[in-house]
Amino acid sequence: MADQEKEILEEEMEQDLSDAEELKEETEDEEPVSKEDKKAAKKQAKLNKKEDSYKEKIDQLEDRVKRQMAEFENFRKRTDKEKQAMFDTGAKSVIEKILPVVDNFERGLATVPEESKEDPFVDGMNRIYKQLMTELENIGVKPIEAVGQEFDPNLHNAVMQVESDEYESGVVAQELQKGYTYHDMVVRHSMVGVVQ
Repeated sequence: MADQEKEILEEEMEQDLSDAEELKEETEDEEPVSKEDKKAAKKQAKLNKKEDSYKEKIDQLEDRVKRQMAEFENFRKRTDKEKQAMFDTGAKSVIEKILPVVDNFERGLATVPEESKEDPFVDGMNRIYKQLMTELENIGVKPIEAVGQEFDPNLHNAVMQVESDEYESGVVAQELQKGYTYHDMVVRHSMVGVVQ
């Protein structure tokens, strides 16, 4: 719409300018006659005023187009952020459902006796577990470091207090359940025991 208005204004301006040039040529060719000179000067002044008016309208339309383009760009960025947030929320809920499977793999592999670790079945389960963990890491899921770290309520969930000669007060001494993050967003807090 703004482009069409601009084109129409430019066409009218070009026509007025060509009329002004013709008038100027006519007045230069003829002997100056005071009545005609006044008429031509008056017409030229009108044309100049129209030209200024058209230029002002063009500037306003260009400004309007620039503002609309900037507004559209801001809208696009905002919707991209909203889409990403919705995707992350959906991914987080899927990851929350997969984590118990990871826990069960870890518990199952931890109960395998030392003499059975070379068993092909156990080896296969271990490989599947490692592949699962690699794929989770590739999409941005990482385990939260807990043991030996300062207790952080944003990452850890203290379920008990413990005594320890190894760690100072306020430090995580025991991890009861691993916590995970997804792109800096906590999916599950680590369940920990903190030194008194």
